[in-house]
Amino acid sequence: MSEIVISCENVSKRYRIGQQERYGTLRDTLASMLAAPVRRLRSTVERAPAQNGHRGPSTFWALNDVSFEVRRGEVVGIIGHNGAGKSTLLKILSRITRPTSGSIELHGRVGSLLEVGTGFHPELSGRENIFLNGAMLGMKQAEIKRKFDEIVAFADVEKFIDTPVKRYSSGMYVRLAFGVAAHLEPEILIVDEVLAVGDAQFQRKCLGKMNDVAKSGRTVLFVSHNMAALRSLCNRGLVLDKGNLILDTDTETAVREYLSDDSAMEAQVVWNETDAPSTPEIRFLKAYILDEEGQYAPVIDCRKDFSIALEYEVLEPISGLRIGFFMRNAEGVGMCGSNDPEAWANLTREPHRYVSRCDFPGYTLNAGKYSVFFGADAPPNTHPSFVTPYCLSFTIEDVEGHGPFKDKLPGVVRPKLKWDVRQLSQS
Repeated sequence: MSEIVISCENVSKRYRIGQQERYGTLRDTLASMLAAPVRRLRSTVERAPAQNGHRGPSTFWALNDVSFEVRRGEVVGIIGHNGAGKSTLLKILSRITRPTSGSIELHGRVGSLLEVGTGFHPELSGRENIFLNGAMLGMKQAEIKRKFDEIVAFADVEKFIDTPVKRYSSGMYVRLAFGVAAHLEPEILIVDEVLAVGDAQFQRKCLGKMNDVAKSGRTVLFVSHNMAALRSLCNRGLVLDKGNLILDTDTETAVREYLSDDSAMEAQVVWNETDAPSTPEIRFLKAYILDEEGQYAPVIDCRKDFSIALEYEVLEPISGLRIGFFMRNAEGVGMCGSNDPEAWANLTREPHRYVSRCDFPGYTLNAGKYSVFFGADAPPNTHPSFVTPYCLSFTIEDVEGHGPFKDKLPGVVRPKLKWDVRQLSQS
């Protein structure tokens, strides 16, 4: 039996909504230490409501009694919709945050890539950040030097290795961060959806490297909405839903369970002032799918036009603002993305409410379920000002018959193509 390298037992994580952490004095710290036995007793009582569904209005349980074990050399995919608790679990495993209750045992060094630039200091160069990350993993300078050239070649940033990483594009950030995380020989590699930032060629390199890591006997935890990548890489899947571990099984069964859930998103989302994606210059208000009659539409006839729209408020004058979206299908395969017209690049948008709308003609997408996320940026456009999670979903229905194909043609697009059939004269 192979060695257990990750053990999670009844792990829960609670957040208090709308409350900020208070920084205490030495007196507060000492008082907290004296009150610790009482607090532990209270936490046992407070966790009971999380199990029977009665929760306080200001309490949110991101994880609730999650238990599992991972053995050395396993490649485990963690699957779930946005808000399921995947990122919270990885942050706990990476020792970025502590669980409210439960215990975790990790045996070996952990290398993690959770967000663009995680563990990087923006003022330091790529070279300096490689050595900084290696030191954080507990490696000696000689070990880091031995891997240095391989990391730089993998990330393809030779020309910029002595440039401060704050000047890197998001793609360069991810390439270097993944190169560091994967090449500095952690026993446990934890990778979040951040790989979606890279291009297709780099994603293939990353998947190949994670496969090499697993074959070398090390352990990989991989979070992704790309079901094809999970199927090709992982031999086991954990499915999370609303903070609960609902399934621990083989990858194919886990993927089917995930894709069978049609309740995750809607054709319209409205943000309030407290949770709206925003910067000091812009705040998102509402996003929605419209049919060709201009009505909110979770289901679209494949023959009909439809639109993706985003309403937002400009709070301060901003030049070159670019609004965009990205779409994927239920398998996690990227379909397309688009930005505001380039004509906006030389204009200044004054404080006001705006709507940016992108129109799709009929006979574009094949039958299936699709989801969309949005983002905004401004010159020099090297980093998004912010992006939303995948927040909209809609379904394309193909109402035309196709013989043996029933209700869906093969493929990801569904164009209406012109055919010409004629009888040729005999020679």
